[in-house]
Amino acid sequence: MVLNPVIYQLEACVNSFDQALKAQKAGANQVELCSRLDLDGLTPSIQDITRCLSDLKILTKVMIRPVAGDFVTSDEVVTKMIEEIIVMKSIGVQHVVFGLTDVKAMLDIHTLSELRDHAHPMKVTIHKAIDTCSDPVNETRKLANAGGFDSILTSGGAQTAMEGASIIKQMITAADDQLNIIAAGSITKDNIAEIDAAISSKFYHGRRILGKL
Repeated sequence: MVLNPVIYQLEACVNSFDQALKAQKAGANQVELCSRLDLDGLTPSIQDITRCLSDLKILTKVMIRPVAGDFVTSDEVVTKMIEEIIVMKSIGVQHVVFGLTDVKAMLDIHTLSELRDHAHPMKVTIHKAIDTCSDPVNETRKLANAGGFDSILTSGGAQTAMEGASIIKQMITAADDQLNIIAAGSITKDNIAEIDAAISSKFYHGRRILGKL
């Protein structure tokens, strides 16, 4: 019997160049580079970014999150994000990751679209800010209709991908092939097969998705 090939891609969440290199060697298709994972990820150092860009053969996606805390839009944070986006573009980053919400627990589509335009031609993933929204499925539709976004990183509004599996599947449907839905939330090398059986996404993300780095 011929086994079916694995059809999903693995995105390793890393907080240093050394971890990114280990992830590549372990078989990652791409990495999301952050700092301070204990704070749910902040913008990484220029040193780590440039080393990844020069030494890795796989895609390095870069987190744009200048301050910790919630994801609610503020003028100060948006200004810092634009500054960081401009720097990322200037050094050759191909894909950035960010997200903002409003006080009504919805994505701030207007500001996200502004940031998307600043980022062009870099691709954009909207991160798990969407999981703090009251209706992630409807927010997915809004992003798909807005256009110009590449992906959404989500655990379906739950703590783990398995707990949010039903919502993630609905988000995949709502994306209507306009967005890639990257499932996240306690996905590891040991449980990804079980999670994929429940979700059937094409993309999975995790800190230990390839084991301990």
